[in-house]
Amino acid sequence: MPTMAEVARRAGVSVSTVSHVINRTRFVSPEKARLINDAIATMGYQTNELARSLKVASTNSVGLAISAISNPYFTDIICAVEAECARLGLMVFLSDTQEDPDRELSVVRAFQQRRVDGVILAPSGAPQRAIDYLAEKKLPCVLIDRFADARFDQIGVENQSSMRALIDHVASFGHKRIGYVAGQPGLATTRERIEAFQASLAANGLALLPQHLSPENIDTASATAATHAILSQPSPPTALVTGNNMTTIGAVRAIRERGLSIPGDISLAGFDDFEWADCFEPRLTLVAQPCTEIGRQAAALLCARIASTGIEPQAVRLQASLRVRGSCAKPAQMRPAPMRPAPMKSA
Repeated sequence: MPTMAEVARRAGVSVSTVSHVINRTRFVSPEKARLINDAIATMGYQTNELARSLKVASTNSVGLAISAISNPYFTDIICAVEAECARLGLMVFLSDTQEDPDRELSVVRAFQQRRVDGVILAPSGAPQRAIDYLAEKKLPCVLIDRFADARFDQIGVENQSSMRALIDHVASFGHKRIGYVAGQPGLATTRERIEAFQASLAANGLALLPQHLSPENIDTASATAATHAILSQPSPPTALVTGNNMTTIGAVRAIRERGLSIPGDISLAGFDDFEWADCFEPRLTLVAQPCTEIGRQAAALLCARIASTGIEPQAVRLQASLRVRGSCAKPAQMRPAPMRPAPMKSA
């Protein structure tokens, strides 16, 4: 079996440089790292993982604590995190926190007891005991999707500009009454999107009626009930905006249960594009978050944090894109009446 010294000779670098690449203990230029990794692959060099982990206090593993694994949004992020970690030589331990602060704390403790090198966490709402535990243990961590604590690196989408683009699009059709069905209560994303929704209405000269806002919906069932309540008002909104993919599904269900059509009776647009949005009729106008890039950069941020704990925490916000489809139109009362054939003249 080849030795580290033989790998170093083949790559034309020092043994210490090979060690830094293998153990990720110091920055090595991409070109040298490529030469070393090529030599390792060609020669079939293998590390003694147990001995290496004892020596450098590293297990080459990270914990990924995330909620609602079945949610397509988080599934896409999980796949991206796992792919990037695999490329970097890291094993990922995955656990679903189920948006439960108590379970979240148990998961983070279990990760720490298993000596993971770091954690990627989509934090639940208050109380934030898991975040405090990570800070106390000084365990490298990246918060994903939700900007909850400036002590840690954080990455997610730019909610304000994304919501502004969405509301500008809906308002451009002439809607004056726009309702909002928000997502999970207590989450930073929910709060930010409600604030951005209100600010975007104001920027378009529109006011939000309290009865047209449902600020707390934990799943599709509650979003369905909330949509029914909003549309039962004496002057219901002519357009609805939803805060995530689960509330979108709930809103569509309620609209159809009421025998209404999209966009004939009500326009609909929302956050979180998903693969089968094109299967709806009409196809839904949605904000598409860069899930793959969020996951990839989260893994890269965590690796940088593991390698150097002295750098300042970063807050990275990525731009989303508005995918305009056919679910928005002018309010019904603004559409021109259908042309009727002229009556036949009698002979």
